[in-house]
Amino acid sequence: MRRSVWMLVILIMLPFLCYSQIAATPPMGWNSWDSYGLTIAEPEFKQNVDWFHAHLQPSGWQYVAIDEGWYLAQPDKAEQGYTLDANGRYIPAIHRFPSAGNDRGFKPIADYVHSLGLKFGIHIIRGIPRQAVTRNLPIAGSSYHAADAADTSDTCRWNHDNYGVKDNAAGQAYYDSLAKLYAGWGVDFVKVDCISQPYKRNEIRMMSGALKKTGRPIVLSLSPGPTPIADAADVTRRAQMWRISDDFWDVWNRDNTSNDFPQSVAHQFPLLAQWERYAGPGHWPDADMLPFGWLGPNPGWQQPRKSRLTADETRTVFTLWSIARSPLILGANLTRMDSTTEAMLTNREVLAVDQHSTDNKSLIHTPKIWVWTAHATSAKGDYVALFNVSDNPLKMHYTWRDLGLPAGKHIARDLWQHKKLVETGGIRTTLAPHASALYRVE
Repeated sequence: MRRSVWMLVILIMLPFLCYSQIAATPPMGWNSWDSYGLTIAEPEFKQNVDWFHAHLQPSGWQYVAIDEGWYLAQPDKAEQGYTLDANGRYIPAIHRFPSAGNDRGFKPIADYVHSLGLKFGIHIIRGIPRQAVTRNLPIAGSSYHAADAADTSDTCRWNHDNYGVKDNAAGQAYYDSLAKLYAGWGVDFVKVDCISQPYKRNEIRMMSGALKKTGRPIVLSLSPGPTPIADAADVTRRAQMWRISDDFWDVWNRDNTSNDFPQSVAHQFPLLAQWERYAGPGHWPDADMLPFGWLGPNPGWQQPRKSRLTADETRTVFTLWSIARSPLILGANLTRMDSTTEAMLTNREVLAVDQHSTDNKSLIHTPKIWVWTAHATSAKGDYVALFNVSDNPLKMHYTWRDLGLPAGKHIARDLWQHKKLVETGGIRTTLAPHASALYRVE
């Protein structure tokens, strides 16, 4: 009898025990938005997945995600055409994702991704489709209908496809039905948009709870930002990732009179510093996707282009995201990847900073300089990142004591150059405008 009780307890707790292990380190992956916007189709997705598998997966990259609009029949037309199932849930547009036919949804694509040892993700907009409410479709697994769940006074400020969901039994039933559908497809990552700014506490709770009920370990990513710092305690309980800014694009800086879109490199430094104490296993402040390499054929913002970030700025972004332990989600068109960017993305010494470090913090900040430090956990020593955020070359000199390390002489390894420096009493270097350096000090 006692054994039976313990078995029952284990079965009840198993979904929660599995869920607690999600995203022990910051997720690393690729997302279609920066290059394909609303338009990606199955062949293009698989081409990117194949390149990802061959070139990035060996260095620890794991997630591949289809972003917004996969349920639109004609994403580039005025009449986009929504595809829904009989229970008011978006399903893939079949002519764009042919394997989704016969009610298979994304399962065939997820199976393909899983066959390569990778994990599959999708993007959704919070809420319930307007069309489901107009037709008052039933909610799967319940006695409720769409009108019971919908808050028709609440729509996303930049996407009016959906209504918000009420904090009631019908609303929870709808989110439960979504989570069950996605788990059945084999989804490993769900990015929920228009939910963290303004912070939709109830819908976040309902979606988080619905994913837990499935028993499948699914990363919950919240977007866009800035997520309010006042809600830090709640978001760390509910999600594995949450955006700390509005959409980040290939812009170094913007004047202080402009709005928050697009977010620039320079403006991410203080936000990452503000959020650093909330980063940890299972909950990661997200500085957004990495707009590197070729952004096309249909980028989510502006025209197809090679990223406007210079080589120094690109390395600075990657260094900052790594020392701050942000998730690393690449936005490039992988089928047009250049060798320089690929070499940066597969630098395992730098990736270890993002994946295996603790006590990450902004140590020094002036109008021209940022200095971050962290303790290495998969190698000996401590990490030091130097950033020149000014528009001119800058000489930097810090003793080890200045950097919070023991005084005396130490050996530093330049992680970008893959070489050890002469044993010294500190770091002395000159950085070009917008450039950075990253060291491991033994």
